[in-house]
Amino acid sequence: MKNFLKQTAKKGLEWAAKNPKKFFTYSMVFLSVSFIGSLIQGIFFPSHSTFKIKPPNLYSKSNTTQQINKNQEKEMEKIVNELKILKMKRDRKELQKKDSLRIEYLYNQYQELQHGH
Repeated sequence: MKNFLKQTAKKGLEWAAKNPKKFFTYSMVFLSVSFIGSLIQGIFFPSHSTFKIKPPNLYSKSNTTQQINKNQEKEMEKIVNELKILKMKRDRKELQKKDSLRIEYLYNQYQELQHGH
């Protein structure tokens, strides 16, 4: 069996070397028919597994994104309320050193939430 395949392959290569124009023509016909066949198969019998990957929705807001935004807004609202309380304390001149540190911390937290870092 092995010898038969080797002999057939050898004869085929010898024939291709003796008749390059016919070999080229047959090869091009085979490739063209294969290409047209694959086009017809792709158009009329599309695979159901093709294009199952969905691109990410960059410009639509999903539920998780909306939830994160709501949480950030609530957190920012808490910070603003606490800063208002500290402002009223300042107006009464009751601020202490720990209050100024708290103000700085709250301001930084607000900036991070606002800019999304």
